Amino acid sequence: MIEIEQVSFAYPNGVEALKNVSLTINDGEFTAVMGQNGAGKTTLVKHLNGLLKPTKGIIRVDGVETTKTSVAALARKVGFVFQNPDHQLFSETVEEEISFALKNFGFTEDAIEKRITWALNLLGLTQYRKTSPFMLSGGERKRVALASVLAWDPEILILDEPTIGQDYQQKEKLRQFIVQMQTQRKTIVIVTHDVEFVAECNPRVVLMKDGRVVADGEGRAILTNPEALAQSSIVLPQIAQVFSQLSPLGLPKDVIDTYEAKELLLKTWRRLK
Repeated sequence: MIEIEQVSFAYPNGVEALKNVSLTINDGEFTAVMGQNGAGKTTLVKHLNGLLKPTKGIIRVDGVETTKTSVAALARKVGFVFQNPDHQLFSETVEEEISFALKNFGFTEDAIEKRITWALNLLGLTQYRKTSPFMLSGGERKRVALASVLAWDPEILILDEPTIGQDYQQKEKLRQFIVQMQTQRKTIVIVTHDVEFVAECNPRVVLMKDGRVVADGEGRAILTNPEALAQSSIVLPQIAQVFSQLSPLGLPKDVIDTYEAKELLLKTWRRLK
């Protein structure tokens, strides 16, 4: 469980990035943190693995205050994938990048080999095993950074803008992996502007603006609420936009899932024939 109690944070230049934020994220919960640039999203999640310490308030991860433990100790439990992979990658090959944390955490050579192979296959990186990460495209480097964290199987996974630079196929693989992680009771927190990806996943959604939480709830309810989204400069998902215009036909407005949308449209078409 992650407990955030009345947390405020100011950078050395005086900018107050978080203002009295309180949230509880339960074990196994999938949460998307959304909002415009400067809303405090990344600042908030950097507190969850101790990269930043609150100016005021308390953050606990599984009952341990982040100010009373090291980043290294938290890293074994909390995996963090940065928005910019170049802030995370440093090894000469993709294989070495993925193995680095595994070696530091004391995995056996056999386990390291298995985890590397698993992560490469999962993210479609097998052909780049011996390649320098810095020779890859931005999207591929993003997947290498993700693979290097997923390999050690953290209990909590934080993804900062994970869909940037990824095509639809890779986004779908990421979505399927998140579903798999949920079945294993992993806790997942993503920071994203990708409202369509969030709509497909339908997690809990936390909207932020100016360092504060302005809305928090089930994804379907938040992502079909134009007023709530407008506060954080987020647009309605495309499906929600369509169904908001179809309500005169008796269709619900709170639709964000493509499969549900298909069934509702087919049923309405048959009724109107």
